[in-house]
Amino acid sequence: MTLFSQKERQRISRAIAQAEKKTSGEIVTVVADSSDDYTFIPVLWAALAALALPMPLIFLAAWPLQDIYSAQLLVFLVFAAAAQWWPLRVRLVPGRVKRARAHRHAVEQFLAQNLHTTAKRTGVLIFVSLAERYAEVIADKGINDKAPQGLWDGIVAELTAHLSRGEAAEGFVGAINGCGAILAQHFPPGSADENELPNHLIVLQRD
Repeated sequence: MTLFSQKERQRISRAIAQAEKKTSGEIVTVVADSSDDYTFIPVLWAALAALALPMPLIFLAAWPLQDIYSAQLLVFLVFAAAAQWWPLRVRLVPGRVKRARAHRHAVEQFLAQNLHTTAKRTGVLIFVSLAERYAEVIADKGINDKAPQGLWDGIVAELTAHLSRGEAAEGFVGAINGCGAILAQHFPPGSADENELPNHLIVLQRD
């Protein structure tokens, strides 16, 4: 599956390059199709359905125990098989779990993309996990000491609004411009600035 067209990726890269011309900070963009494979979900829901089945059968239908056991086994197999379908599996994951997994993935990517190693600790990660419909901006210490969290929350709100309308590339460009404006205000470019981190959109896909 192609998450972004080549034209959209080039547009995002140009937006990062333009934003970084006005600041000594660094912007990295990462998009993941999902933050977890949620392999536990089919078994969990199948087990819950199978465990819930005996009560009505015992008290309302008076089924023999061996028939109840067979019905439980059938229900478990049907639910487990149905939940293997990825769209259904994701919908069955509680929202709190999806947000926690996506946030953890964002933090992992902040470290994996070396945003914590910039010279002035001015790296910013714009992270999106599509399956969870989750977006987050993580700024390194040098920026957080000067820019309040509310600034990043506003950028995330606009980004998620674009994502909900299917405008992922537009959302990324807007977020890049917003982060660039904050960085330019607090960290103007210097004569010896180097482009320490990649400008291209980093795309992570499940196998």
